[in-house]
Amino acid sequence: MLGFIKKDILMLKSNLKFFVILLVIYGMMAMEGEMDLSFLLPFMSVMLMISTFSYDQYNHWDSYLCTLPGGRKNSVRAKYLSTLLMILATTAVVTTSSLIISYVKEQTISYPDIFSSLLGVLFATFLIQSLMYPSIYKFGVEKARIGIFIIAFGTAIIGGIVSKFVDFSIESVSFLENYIAVLSPILIAIMLYVSYKVSERIYIHKEF
Repeated sequence: MLGFIKKDILMLKSNLKFFVILLVIYGMMAMEGEMDLSFLLPFMSVMLMISTFSYDQYNHWDSYLCTLPGGRKNSVRAKYLSTLLMILATTAVVTTSSLIISYVKEQTISYPDIFSSLLGVLFATFLIQSLMYPSIYKFGVEKARIGIFIIAFGTAIIGGIVSKFVDFSIESVSFLENYIAVLSPILIAIMLYVSYKVSERIYIHKEF
């Protein structure tokens, strides 16, 4: 399994310069107050990890896995672990950069604001991963991208309709804020576990 993780990381090595360039450009924009840096790079890490599925498909990786004992299970596990490592590494870079930018701009560091932003971004990032990976294993990369776009668009429409009929009071939002730091990691862990088990089941029974 370590070999599978190393494979995914090496495939992303060529994109390291792209990450550095993005970090510099959006870091400068964050310094000008035009963008919150935390909302970009974690999402980019998932998008880049999704590109590894395309590389696998192009190089007929699935056919090779079928010849290895436990190859399918280890491949799915490695893909999730590689993505987790990528997101955590990116988050560490973003957090450090955000702290530096906050200190340079305001001569103080707003830890609660930075923590809240990163927590929200991480939740959204892992939600995208949890939806995308089972879809990719089931339908392939291209069809999965279209499906997720439709789901995201439909969710936005439904959310807009619901917000017109449901009154979200300030008291209920404040109540959630008190527990968000505890609830988010739990929900993320549940999402990832369910997504992983679904992906594993799909991939094990998939025919090539």
